[in-house]
Amino acid sequence: MSIRLLLVDDHAVVRSGLHMLLGNEPDVEIVGEAGNAAEALTQAGALTPDVILMDIGLPDMSGIEATRMIKARYPMMAIVALTIHEDEEYFFNMLDAGASGYVPKRAAPEELLTAIRAAASNEVYLYPSMAKLLVRDYLSTGHPPESEQDVLTEREQEVLTHLAEGATNDEIAEALVISPKTVARHRENIMRKLNLHSRVELVRYAIRKGIIKA
Repeated sequence: MSIRLLLVDDHAVVRSGLHMLLGNEPDVEIVGEAGNAAEALTQAGALTPDVILMDIGLPDMSGIEATRMIKARYPMMAIVALTIHEDEEYFFNMLDAGASGYVPKRAAPEELLTAIRAAASNEVYLYPSMAKLLVRDYLSTGHPPESEQDVLTEREQEVLTHLAEGATNDEIAEALVISPKTVARHRENIMRKLNLHSRVELVRYAIRKGIIKA
């Protein structure tokens, strides 16, 4: 089944280039495009895309605010930022707004496709240089009490490690020789016990705890 994709960018030439780049991918269907935030909000409701590729610098409102509004109305839609901005303020604000990915426009096409596919699978993709900002931010905030991880079972800690390293449910299931449904159940338990609400928060927690290396 194809990933239904909505393109949001105020430059027609950029949207045209994205059509050429992504339109021939067998698992991607471009269902629409928008040149500003108002159009993006309308198209999101009308077209119900799986993933929205969102520029930050829109003429009527920022892509950050548009992302926040879309996620509030349609929480199941995944949003990937595709932007020229690579500084901390835009990056963290976009993640806080609910984006599942952040890719600079200088990235290779393969990285953009990886981000779109990850978002469609309810995963998070961060361009490597941006991921370093995330690591630095979380390392600087200190470590949570050791007792937090103690609430997890040994199996849940194994699943947590794989999740934090970016593995999908199917990959974790294969590695641990359990079913994907069991992985999903462990994942729900981990998020509930640790009071985490997204893959980004989970990765930050794992870095803080030393479960994965920064």
